[in-house]
Amino acid sequence: MKNEKGSIALFVILGVIALIVIIVIGMYNGLVSKKENISKAYSDLGTMLQRRADLIPNLVNTVKGFTTHENEVIDKITTARQNLLSANNIDETQKANDELTKQLSALMVVVENYPDLKSSANFINLQDELAGSENRIATARKDYNDKVNEYNSSIKTFPTNMIAGMFGYSEEKYFEATVTSAEVPSVNFE
Repeated sequence: MKNEKGSIALFVILGVIALIVIIVIGMYNGLVSKKENISKAYSDLGTMLQRRADLIPNLVNTVKGFTTHENEVIDKITTARQNLLSANNIDETQKANDELTKQLSALMVVVENYPDLKSSANFINLQDELAGSENRIATARKDYNDKVNEYNSSIKTFPTNMIAGMFGYSEEKYFEATVTSAEVPSVNFE
């Protein structure tokens, strides 16, 4: 009888340990999956940013064909585009994207002073493609931020926060517009 109680207690203890191990494995795998979802969403966002960046040389060349003294704006766009393409992490990507957006806004201000350019079929087509890219980027940014939110929420809630801490999972950054990206660009035509 004593042996039976000892065996039952052993099975109960082993069952509890097995249950805890299964729960920990499930939480860990959930974190891995959420982290991979962030990587995929970042990659998708990068693809959309790349698509927009690929349109910029054509846009710049079209503007160059109609303008003669807008080199400063064009140079800034070219530099901002290169910085975006060479970004290696979310912080660099966000900063470069904000600068490129600001410079593209400045270019659109310049375009307003060239009626022939504004009515050019090539420019209109590029502008439409750029607008489509901007919409895709907004969607990709939202998807990325949704994945970051889901992941960050999970690593902060009990008991997953303990597993996240044990395995070194830390908070991810959102892809947000900076205050400067909302500023109206200043263009001087003197």
